[in-house]
Amino acid sequence: MLYLIGLGLNEKGISLEGIEALKKCKKIYLENYTVDFPYSFDKLEKIIGKKIISADRNFVEDMKVLLEESKKGNVALLIYGSPLTATTHISLTEEARKKNIGCEIIYGASIFDAIAETGLQIYKFGKVTSMPKWQESFSPTSFMKIVKENQKINSHSLILIDIGLEIEDAISELEESAKKEKVKMENIVVCSRLGTKDKKIFYGGVNRLKKIEIKKPYCMIIPGKLHFIEEEVLKNLG
Repeated sequence: MLYLIGLGLNEKGISLEGIEALKKCKKIYLENYTVDFPYSFDKLEKIIGKKIISADRNFVEDMKVLLEESKKGNVALLIYGSPLTATTHISLTEEARKKNIGCEIIYGASIFDAIAETGLQIYKFGKVTSMPKWQESFSPTSFMKIVKENQKINSHSLILIDIGLEIEDAISELEESAKKEKVKMENIVVCSRLGTKDKKIFYGGVNRLKKIEIKKPYCMIIPGKLHFIEEEVLKNLG
């Protein structure tokens, strides 16, 4: 059996159902490449009481070892947040089905739940997009095209941030991409470590956000047309 288990947003976020499943597992892998963890892996090992094997992108996307081991016994893949937000994880469940390997999904809280704490109404969000970490020869601005599409229907835009991208660089990418794609941007929301004890939510113009310390993991939201209640909550944040 292969278990895909969501860890939630902090080290105590894993569900009782998840803990019970881990007791049955011979091997426990932790997917380490989709988010900057807000806590140490050692801390997680102490909570679940078992050794964790760190799994990089190549290991998970290759799938061979995970599926072969799941044929022989119970194996778990731990995923920050909720298990099926990444396309790779959905592909993994599909491959397990094709090979007649049992696969159980155990959900956890994710950023898609936690952003409601900003006061922005969930049903008013449009397409979700991701900001990649620019390289010397790779600086795409296509994520901002999604924001532009959302703005046309007055929707909010959630921008997920690539692992390892520092806030200073993310703000710079945001400004350059908005300029290139001709996206109007007044105030933005930055959410840092939602679901943890040191969570922070900031709201304001880009210049103000440059002066604030923001810890990983974090995400950005470009609000669409605001309901008066949303506007009131955001002003209190700012």
